[in-house]
Amino acid sequence: MTIEIPIQSLEETQQLAEKIATRLQPQDVLTLEGDLGAGKTTFTQFLAKGLGVKRHVNSPTFTIMKQYEGRIPFNHLDVYRLADSDEDLGWDEIFYGDAATVVEWAQLIEPDLPAERLDITIKRIDENQRLFILTPIGERYTLLCEEIMR
Repeated sequence: MTIEIPIQSLEETQQLAEKIATRLQPQDVLTLEGDLGAGKTTFTQFLAKGLGVKRHVNSPTFTIMKQYEGRIPFNHLDVYRLADSDEDLGWDEIFYGDAATVVEWAQLIEPDLPAERLDITIKRIDENQRLFILTPIGERYTLLCEEIMR
């Protein structure tokens, strides 16, 4: 099952992110793929807002991971700098702890990702338009996608 959601504006991106955020639980993992400038960090900022995070959310490119407090704890990982690295940052503690987690550039740590997750690909159509492709892996994420499409 793959769901394609055409997005026409920043406001629609925010609506989608916040719709997902209201349904997130601890140990949920979302992966984000897309070219530079596709909107991965923007989507994550809106997701954090939907989780009630008060702090400014920006890409943790140089720190790899940032943690935030909201309705539930929230981890934001950008693993771009881990390309060609076999470093284990304690993935089990990150993915199976008490937080929901978003991973940008997740394909770089594919073997370390949980077997069940929601993969999100963002394709940039033009300045304002994006195509979000949601691929749920596992029953939890299939149900999550069904809920957000209602």
